Amino acid sequence: MLKTKAGRFIFQLAAFLLAMGFVSLILLATGASPLEAYKNMLAGSVGSMRKFAEVLVSFVPLLLVTAGLLITFSAGLWNIGVEGQIVLGAIGSVWVLRQFVDSAMPPAMVILLSILSGMVFGAVWASLAGMLKTFGGVNEIFGGLGLNFVSTALTLYLIFGPWKREGVASMSGTEPLPDVFSLPQISDLRISPYALAMALVAVAIVYFILQGTYFGLKIKAVGRNIRAAYLLGIPTWQYSLYSFLICGALAGVAGALQVTAVYHRLIPSISSGYGYLGLMVAMLVNYQAVWAAPVALFFAALNIGSIQLPILMKLDSSLSGVLQGVLVLFVLLTEGVRQRFVKKA
Repeated sequence: MLKTKAGRFIFQLAAFLLAMGFVSLILLATGASPLEAYKNMLAGSVGSMRKFAEVLVSFVPLLLVTAGLLITFSAGLWNIGVEGQIVLGAIGSVWVLRQFVDSAMPPAMVILLSILSGMVFGAVWASLAGMLKTFGGVNEIFGGLGLNFVSTALTLYLIFGPWKREGVASMSGTEPLPDVFSLPQISDLRISPYALAMALVAVAIVYFILQGTYFGLKIKAVGRNIRAAYLLGIPTWQYSLYSFLICGALAGVAGALQVTAVYHRLIPSISSGYGYLGLMVAMLVNYQAVWAAPVALFFAALNIGSIQLPILMKLDSSLSGVLQGVLVLFVLLTEGVRQRFVKKA
């Protein structure tokens, strides 16, 4: 029973209920009604088409990042630097768009080039973390965190330096880009169907790579046992770098879409924490790409729905982050308990 899909589902459901119960206790301790808080979060995320569109705006970069992280996790690597890879993708996108402000090139072609540039910038930034680990012996966690700080500093340098607004440097970001360089959006809503389609296609491609190709099989072999994979003739360090490149490319696309579909400029917090949130989603789905989209959508809904809490209940909107973190923690704990029972059975 414990080894079946039904058994796993029961343990995951138990983890969800435990997480909800834990957060409810926190709410009760602060004198707030858990039922009212959850009701307001639900209404804030799906209470209207406009609110649900905001959920999808958050869902797009989160799904792209999660899809990329599934590759590095499958290779046994913790790509903590994915946050910086989003930032570099945004920088690469803005750089291209600025080059063609006064160009006669069709705007659609410029947008495409900017997204491809974001992909390249993200992949190159990820490769730095990969090379630090492969050739320098630097753990990818520490290398990634260091590169995240560098990417943040680079963003601030560009905003307050070479790309600063005419006559003023502002934390609101660089000069807004021309409207023609924005991805088309659904009427009266902020979501771009093109951005949404890219995210869904990306996770489908990752699913196909991991489940239906020899390339994916070799990546998973490296992640399961790097020494055994090497003895079987798999070039392990190359496949580790490949996983970083793919993840960085998808994170770079997320950064480019933050520019072309959401903010239309470079801002200091362009990554919006989607890299770290994507790490939690990837852990929660147990590296299974088929669950990435629904779980990422749930996390995006929590993010947007929590905005209602300080408005209606005077609660901090970080409650959604508490729920997300606690949920991941309880899922990992219950999975550990399940595995222990499986070994004893």
